[in-house]
Amino acid sequence: MKFADIRARAEKRKGSAALKKLLPKVSSKKQLEALGNDRYLAMMTKVINQAGFSWKVVENKWPEFEEAFFKFDPNKLGLLSPEQWEAYCSDRRVVRNWQKIKALKENIFFVQEVVRKHGSFGKFMAQWPSSDQIGLMEYLKKHGNRLGGNSAMYFFRRVGKDGFVLSRDVVVTLKSTGLDIAERPSTKRDLKKVQVQFNAWHEETKLPFSHLSRIAACSVGENFL
Repeated sequence: MKFADIRARAEKRKGSAALKKLLPKVSSKKQLEALGNDRYLAMMTKVINQAGFSWKVVENKWPEFEEAFFKFDPNKLGLLSPEQWEAYCSDRRVVRNWQKIKALKENIFFVQEVVRKHGSFGKFMAQWPSSDQIGLMEYLKKHGNRLGGNSAMYFFRRVGKDGFVLSRDVVVTLKSTGLDIAERPSTKRDLKKVQVQFNAWHEETKLPFSHLSRIAACSVGENFL
């Protein structure tokens, strides 16, 4: 199936102008490089806290998260004592879940190590090609904390890194093209197939991967306007 057919289906469902407004913002390499290390750490923390929890609650509390965690300055957070980290478990400004708090604590050192090697987290992100998103996902899963699977994909979307998100509707669209993947693709085999398909669509259309993903999601499922 050509992506033009998928796009036509999405436009019929949404309307061409409305679909265009739904397309995610994609940052340039220069913009990714300019984004501060604190913002990357903040968005890691946001997607981790939203995983398996109310997105709305986290979004509403986010200014309090920023206050509690020193605006996610890695250098300031890196100086906190074990007792100060434990105190967050009773801090009403944040989600009082030790595993999520611990993830931030460990991701500070992940970010700092990337900065040491690449100069900034933004440069690291900007240099990694979207044609190998699954490689970047694997790197975050291996070296970060609680940054595998959907959390990695939503992290990319939050910071403007061009990439696909494997929502239910995107997977349905991929399977409709004949791609033999699981309902929730997570194995290296399935993710490689997904990457190959998105690379082919990108080659066909020259559209950003994020736009391909959103258009695919809007072409099926219960998401009519």
